[in-house]
Amino acid sequence: MASQQAIRPFGKKQVFLPNFVLTLLRTPSSPPNFATFLVPLSLNKLDLRDYLFHAYGIRVHGVRSYIQMKKITQDKPGSKRPKPRKWFRPKSIKKMMVEMERPFVWPEEPKEFDMWDKNTFDAANKDRTQQEEMFKPDFREKPTRERTSMAEQAKAMLQGKESWRSTPMENKWDVDGEEVEVETDVELPKAGP
Repeated sequence: MASQQAIRPFGKKQVFLPNFVLTLLRTPSSPPNFATFLVPLSLNKLDLRDYLFHAYGIRVHGVRSYIQMKKITQDKPGSKRPKPRKWFRPKSIKKMMVEMERPFVWPEEPKEFDMWDKNTFDAANKDRTQQEEMFKPDFREKPTRERTSMAEQAKAMLQGKESWRSTPMENKWDVDGEEVEVETDVELPKAGP
């Protein structure tokens, strides 16, 4: 009876310090006994099954894998000034879907991100994207924020929504009228002998 069953190689590969990174993807549409991983292109199904068993004690019924190609872009991603007519295809990514023996339920997503300082991360991300916009070739063609606000003000004045207000050019410290001594009873020491 044992000879009739297919003998699958399992747990033979010894991996003590793995030199690859597995990323568990959150897939709410898949059932709880399925997990999807982002894996390196060199990893095969048997390697993943062995790794999950030895590292986490998870028995796997089946593994499905597919390679997802990225879209062709002009020049390399992240370059400061893209070169026209230089086409580049980013590295493909490999995903593996694993059918597990026991179901796995994701923990709830956190509602507050204060522990991870998400506000600072978002502000730095926004600042970085603004800095990258300055190095794009069409940056000078786009109007600046000041020009956009001036155009909006001019449009509002032409439509009659706002009226012209001139800013006073006079100095606030200029005094109209006579000069008045405020402290008359104060005696100042005389300099010299």
